[in-house]
Amino acid sequence: MFETLLLNFLFLLLPVLIFLIFFEHKPHSYNKIILILLSAVTMILCITMPIKLSIGFIIDLRYIPFIIVALYGGYKYVFPLYIVLNLYRTYIGGDGTLNSFLFSTLIFMVVPLINRKFVQMSSKNRIISAGTVCFLTFVFYLATLSTVFEVLNSDFWYITFSTLTANVGAILVIMVLIEKIISNMENREQFIHSERLNVVSELSASVSHEIRNPLTVTSGFLQLLKASKTITLEERRYIELSLLEVLRAEKIVSDYLSFAKPQCENMVYSNFLTETEYAKNLIIPYATMHQVDVQFHFNNTLYTRYDQNQIQQCLINLYKNGIEAMKDTGGGTLFISISEKKQNIIIKIQDTGIGMTRDQISRLGKPYYSTKEKGTGLGMLMVYSTINKVKGTIEIDSQKGKGTTFVLKIPAQPCED
Repeated sequence: MFETLLLNFLFLLLPVLIFLIFFEHKPHSYNKIILILLSAVTMILCITMPIKLSIGFIIDLRYIPFIIVALYGGYKYVFPLYIVLNLYRTYIGGDGTLNSFLFSTLIFMVVPLINRKFVQMSSKNRIISAGTVCFLTFVFYLATLSTVFEVLNSDFWYITFSTLTANVGAILVIMVLIEKIISNMENREQFIHSERLNVVSELSASVSHEIRNPLTVTSGFLQLLKASKTITLEERRYIELSLLEVLRAEKIVSDYLSFAKPQCENMVYSNFLTETEYAKNLIIPYATMHQVDVQFHFNNTLYTRYDQNQIQQCLINLYKNGIEAMKDTGGGTLFISISEKKQNIIIKIQDTGIGMTRDQISRLGKPYYSTKEKGTGLGMLMVYSTINKVKGTIEIDSQKGKGTTFVLKIPAQPCED
């Protein structure tokens, strides 16, 4: 029995190990297909080589991958496993085929209902929740099984103990491994993104500074030439065009300077009231033009230090993106709220626009990626860069056709004076 139990546990580990070694860096949509296939193979192996108890009763761990996929992926991703499980169980035949079908159908109908809430939990709570779901699932199974026994003798309690211990223990171990892998992937992605932002910051600061000086000199000489009485009208037109191009170049340089390190003269110690209201007042005409109502709520007493100009530009970019997301849907409402939670300042910006896919969300903040047809991606890159400088984090929740919510979490700082 013990050897078969270890073998079944190895079957459960296979998807985790194979994914970690071969498929971790593949695209997200590709990963999901691979994980479903690996989970299906695991279920088949568990059914094929069940654990035989000393009293002759048989148990297996087929529902562990089934429950995990149902919790993380919902109905869409667990449905193929439901089909595979029942087809293979029917192919094997024997007593219990109908019971297996009814039990798997019940799990298929009930467990994915908590998918949305489950994926929003913390890592620790997801592990506890998965263990609880597994425990309740098999308590129901054992309660049904108890009707077969005329008397709940030692054999029944032996089956109960073995079933609960094997399944709950296995799902807890697998969930810890899965959550550790997810945590490592997120930490690595965050580190890479942070390094990318630092490089952009250093490069933009040095290049922009060196370019701005010759632009200023060039603009000055062109202004002098334009004021000359000896030049022709055609030459004056050339100078005016040159001045316009210099101004455009200076604007581009200014945009890149927003990625630079915070400037001492712009640093403030504040609670974001001034900046959030300023950005809100600035975009209200733009919102009105696109039939967007702006609702603003402020309830924060925490303070921190930041570059006022960069934070204002960051907020303007997010507000503007929210309005533009509702532009094609005939308008909507932009909700802006600033609150506090556990020594963190929470800035929440929610729109009712077109929304984004998970793949689009994962690519936000990368240089030159934009969800807009004519966008450059520098606006969101600037947002991520600014929040990274104040040691904050950005959480995004979005659904296609329902809207997007940005949550900026910025740690408060005590006054240094």
